[in-house]
Amino acid sequence: MAVKKGVPRIVVQGGNRLSGELSIQGAKNSILPLLSGTVLCQGESVLHNCPNLTDADAACRILTCLGCKCVREGGSITVNSRHLLNTDVPVELMREMRSSIVFLGAILGRTRECRLSFPGGCELGPRPIDLHVMALRKMGVNIEEEHGYLNCNAPKGINGAYISLSLPSVGATENIILAAATAKGTTEIHNAAREPEIVDLADFLNKCGAKISGAGTGAVVIEGVQALNGAEHEVIPDRIVTATYLCSAAITRGELVLKNADSSHISAIIPVLEQMGCSIYVYGDNRIYINAARTLNAPHKIRTSAHPGFPTDAQPMFMALASTLKGTTVFVETIFDNRFRHAQELSRLGAKISTHDRVAVVEGVQRLTGAELEATDLRGGAALVTAALFAEGTTGITGISHIDRGYDDIVGNLKKTGANITAT
Repeated sequence: MAVKKGVPRIVVQGGNRLSGELSIQGAKNSILPLLSGTVLCQGESVLHNCPNLTDADAACRILTCLGCKCVREGGSITVNSRHLLNTDVPVELMREMRSSIVFLGAILGRTRECRLSFPGGCELGPRPIDLHVMALRKMGVNIEEEHGYLNCNAPKGINGAYISLSLPSVGATENIILAAATAKGTTEIHNAAREPEIVDLADFLNKCGAKISGAGTGAVVIEGVQALNGAEHEVIPDRIVTATYLCSAAITRGELVLKNADSSHISAIIPVLEQMGCSIYVYGDNRIYINAARTLNAPHKIRTSAHPGFPTDAQPMFMALASTLKGTTVFVETIFDNRFRHAQELSRLGAKISTHDRVAVVEGVQRLTGAELEATDLRGGAALVTAALFAEGTTGITGISHIDRGYDDIVGNLKKTGANITAT
């Protein structure tokens, strides 16, 4: 692959062993629903530990478009949503990220009407919003799909409902919670998503005056209240960023201390690393130590599943790591249809990966060699960076705008722990 002049790239000289300390950023998958949740609040909210991400910037632009005042100061974002002026989200903002659909429940919950287009984001296969639409219709929302837009209104108000999801969709669970927080009556969600980010959203809304119980379990109950006020809240640590840096330490056979991390959020990841031969210690309230200075062996199988199972978002980085381990690992992807796009790029480095449908077989090799790569999605891009840390010679990675959607200064963080990495 030829290098295109002027195209932003991450350049890595592989072979350096990582060592040192890193602080884990706030969770990307929390900050977006939290920012949308501020729409429900008739006042000012302050969110701390906010990562500096392009997706977070896009969410702030959506808030501004709606009429909110949104100000970032360092790691804190202040949102004043006292006066909402609009209920439409421009198509160009919706297309920037898949998670923009979470504004649907929030705007409806506040104004009882909304118009937005279908969202964009990484192309990981079909991610229909049928569950979102089905649930909101059960709550009394009229929804018409027209030329790529959703026209929604609830002239008689939003009512509590009993909703059983056919699968534990994170986005649908969030939208139901947001719409139900100020609905009439009680809403019950069964087979709800259990991710830590769901708990974080419920915690914030409860601080604002909502009555939500059961978040983090398969059964969530929301008793609607008349209105919400603003509140102050700290975003939880990003568990996928935590997994990324753990893989970075392991692939370089290094050691890291990760601060502001929550080990309970990665309970399915730590045993896999230990099975490989990594030493991991959890100490204090928020520190994780990893030492991989030994021979590492490939785990037999990694199967993704909904939380608390192995997260699909961590699969690409673990595939990069597995490509350097002794033995063979079978990856089974159960969440997305198109989650192995990074495999072809890893193969350019010399990785031995074969894929068929939702199964990938990775045979570990002793050596990877630098090459020109292209990131095609967020976590796939992180996997390429992870593999480049191990590869001999120079690796150039384009498509880094994908990576910027979820990582707050990944280049700077890896550089200060010993990686030879630059952004050009």
